[in-house]
Amino acid sequence: MGAPTRRISAGTVIILALVAVAAVCVLTGLLPTHDAEALGLRIAPVMGFVIAITVVAELARDAAVFDVLSQHLARWGRGRVIGLWAAVVALAVVSTVFLSLDTTAVIVTPVVVVLAQSIGVSPLPFALATVWLANTASLALPVSNLTNLLAAQRMGGDPGAFLALSWAPTLVGIAIPVAILTVAHHRTLFAAYRVPTGGAPSDRILFWSATGVLIVLMPLLAVMTEVWIPATAAACALVVLFAVRRRHVLRLSLIPWRALGLAGALFVLVETAHAQGVLGFLDALASSGDGPGQLLGLAAAGAVAANGVNNLPAYLILEPSAHGPVALMALLIGVNLGPLITPWASLATLLWHHRVVSLGVDIRWGRFMLWGAAVAVPTVVVAALVLSLVSG
Repeated sequence: MGAPTRRISAGTVIILALVAVAAVCVLTGLLPTHDAEALGLRIAPVMGFVIAITVVAELARDAAVFDVLSQHLARWGRGRVIGLWAAVVALAVVSTVFLSLDTTAVIVTPVVVVLAQSIGVSPLPFALATVWLANTASLALPVSNLTNLLAAQRMGGDPGAFLALSWAPTLVGIAIPVAILTVAHHRTLFAAYRVPTGGAPSDRILFWSATGVLIVLMPLLAVMTEVWIPATAAACALVVLFAVRRRHVLRLSLIPWRALGLAGALFVLVETAHAQGVLGFLDALASSGDGPGQLLGLAAAGAVAANGVNNLPAYLILEPSAHGPVALMALLIGVNLGPLITPWASLATLLWHHRVVSLGVDIRWGRFMLWGAAVAVPTVVVAALVLSLVSG
């Protein structure tokens, strides 16, 4: 019998096609050399951070950090689902804020879904909480989302200045989805459960070392401007540790090649479109004002574009239209809090869907999109209005 052939998924084919088109843009000069060099200098630290933080999150998972944390969450709930619900929301928020939305979608999602299944309650509200909060809580810090890292560069790179504008809209982005889920699933969330017993991690040295790395890393991500530096140091420390304790875990697939390829191709394609004047008609959306109507309009444009073509190209397309830190934050509200409707609006949503389906959770896109619209519209509107208040 011959060796089984490995099929390339449709998503991989699309990403490879985008990378090929982007390469053509650079090699043929459609993207001028000086623009390509400037783009490379801008995105190199961003892509470096994405690689490093993904490696950190994956190795922390392999060290059982998230498994042990889920066991503690179950005990902290004290047999009441609503207590467990509050703990899961807090976990999703902290994971998204400090380790990025993709970490929550890929790693936290299976933890909370399996946790819900283990105590005999519906995993649906827990699954929806992770995907919605992965997007909406990602407004908080520059490290929380790739779009934030790009915007922070234009804002001057000061995490404190970024947080001064983002904190209030972020609270809105957390409160509204959680409130809607709590009301919609009140019968599940106000029930009781039997507290399960959990086991200890198989390698305590790996577990405590990875936990220590995360404890040191998270505050550094909140205060440092060049976040790729502490993230890279943390990734290197964990790689060395695993090379000694569990070498077989170290593999090239730890690096998010698909996400990097997609992001890099989109960067090049959108920059080429700007260089060729294709997106000049968007100048009509340009806004440097901080009035509620202007901020709401920019946020709405970002949300519509994100649900139409994905939040990363939506930000790149509309970025030149946002003049000033407040306008940039309004755009981030749209592209971070808004992409809750279409499946392709956020890469995190696609990653999340793959995880929950593999765990036996039935997600119907029709209902998902209706609920997403019911959450996204008030969240974006209220967050934009709150931004106009705190920035005034």
